[in-house]
Amino acid sequence: MTEAYIFDHVRTPRGRGKKDGSLHEVPPTRLAAHTLSAIRDRNGLDTKTIDDIIFGCVDPVMEAGAVIPRGAAFEAGFDYTAPGIQVSRFCASGLDAVNLAAAKVAQGADDIVIAGGVESMSRVGMGMAGGAWPVDPSVAIPAFFMPQGVSADLIATKYGFTRDDVDAYAVESQKRSAHSWEQGYFKNSVIPIKDVNGLTILDRDEHMRPGTDMQSLASLQPSFQMMGEMGGFDAVAIQAHPDVEKINYVHHAGNSSGIVDGAAAVLIGSKAGGESMGIKPRARIRAFANIGSEPALMLTGPVDVTAKLLKRAGMTIADIDLFELNEAFAAVVLRYMQAFDIPHDKINVNGGAIALGHPLGATGAMILGTVLDELERRGLQTALVTLCIGAGMGTATIIERV
Repeated sequence: MTEAYIFDHVRTPRGRGKKDGSLHEVPPTRLAAHTLSAIRDRNGLDTKTIDDIIFGCVDPVMEAGAVIPRGAAFEAGFDYTAPGIQVSRFCASGLDAVNLAAAKVAQGADDIVIAGGVESMSRVGMGMAGGAWPVDPSVAIPAFFMPQGVSADLIATKYGFTRDDVDAYAVESQKRSAHSWEQGYFKNSVIPIKDVNGLTILDRDEHMRPGTDMQSLASLQPSFQMMGEMGGFDAVAIQAHPDVEKINYVHHAGNSSGIVDGAAAVLIGSKAGGESMGIKPRARIRAFANIGSEPALMLTGPVDVTAKLLKRAGMTIADIDLFELNEAFAAVVLRYMQAFDIPHDKINVNGGAIALGHPLGATGAMILGTVLDELERRGLQTALVTLCIGAGMGTATIIERV
C-alpha cells in the first residue's frame, strides 16, 4: 500500500454562529473556497493535478447542499477537472474526509487530494437536514434517542464528574486558547477571511471568552435539565442505564462547544504526488478507524475507537505524544482522560471547542491541523485525533511526523 502524507493544512477563523457573527455574510461555499485558494497558493498547486476534493458538511441542505467542494472549486478558480464529494458522519465529518482521502491515496487511486470540511451554522442551523434518528420511533427507540446534552450529563453522572469538574475544565480550555493566540501558535495556519472588496472580515477566532472563571460559570443554569426532566429523556437515560438513579445536570453554554462558522482544508497525497509538485510532506497518516458506540451514552465513542485503533496500529497509549479530542462537552474529554489515564498536559494543549467553537463539518480537519502544528512546535512525533459523534460513534486518526 502507498503511504498517505499530509503536506499542508489551513483553516478559517471561527466566527460566532449567529447573525451578528463576523462570518454570517459569507456563504458556506465561499467559506470553503477561501481554504481551497489558500492551499493552492501556499503550495503552488497546479489544480489540474488534483484528483479529488472531499469535504465534510453535517447539514448539507439549502445553500450548503449540492456538493459544496465542487462549487467551492469553481469559486476558487480551480481547473474544471478537479472533482468534489461531500460526506457526513456528524461531528467527525471533517476527519472522515481526511481519512477517506488517505484511503484513496493508500490504495493508489489518487495522488493528490484536498480534504476538509465546512459548516456555516449562522446561515444553516444545526439539525436543518432532519432525519429519522430523532423523530421516527422505529429508529429513536432502539437508539435510546436523547439530546446530546442530556447524554453528556448522563456521562458526567455515571463517571462521577461534578459541576466544578466540568467548569474547571472549561476555564482551562479558555486559558489555553487565549494563550495559543497570544503566542502566535495559530498564525501560520489560520487564513484571514476577506470580503469582495479585499477588506478583512475576520482573522481571529471570535467565540473565545478569555476572562471566563469559575465564578462567572457558576452563575449559568444547566442547559439540558428542563428537556431531560420535562421532555422525558431522563427516563430514557435511566432505562438504558438503570445503575443511574438520577441525572446530575452539569453542562451549560460555558462548558459545552460553541456554535460557530468555519472551514478547513488539508492537503493529502502520495510521496510521488508531492514530488511532482515540489512539496515536502510534514506527516504521514499512520492509521485510522471508526466504530459504533453505546447509543444512550452516545459521546463515549472516542474511548472505544481509540482502543480499536491502537490495537490495529500495534501501539499503546504511551506511544502517543499528544491527543486532540473535540471538546463537544467537558465530560466527554474528562471521561476520555479517565479511561486511559491521560494527563491534562498531553491533551487539547491549545484549548478546544469550548473556547474556540465547533463548526460541525470542519472541526475534525481543524483539530488534525492544530495538533500537527503543535507536534512540530514541540519537536514531538505522534498524535491521536478523535471526535465523539451523534447517535453513538467514534472516529480516530494517528498521525506521525516525517
